[in-house]
Amino acid sequence: EVISFSEADYEGVRLPHNDPVVVTPQVKLFTIKRILIDSGSSVDILYKHTFDQLRIPVDQLRLVKTPLVGFVGKMINPLGSIDMSVVVGTTPCQTQVQMTL
Repeated sequence: EVISFSEADYEGVRLPHNDPVVVTPQVKLFTIKRILIDSGSSVDILYKHTFDQLRIPVDQLRLVKTPLVGFVGKMINPLGSIDMSVVVGTTPCQTQVQMTL
């Protein structure tokens, strides 16, 4: 599904802008506030604290062997990945997708 913005969404925004886009989707039936959309990112990341709040046991995560490399070159090993249902929007403009997080 395409997520788009109308002219009304630009109200109060000075153009051109470089403001981040922040959304509030529903993940696994929980509302997650303040998710930053980084259009240059190649990975979807949830912090361990978020997994804990979603009550997802670590043993449900699939092993990920590839480390993540940050902007300054520091490498970290993810705890794992999981497929989850993500809902964005409200009816009638709503979409639900399966994502690997």
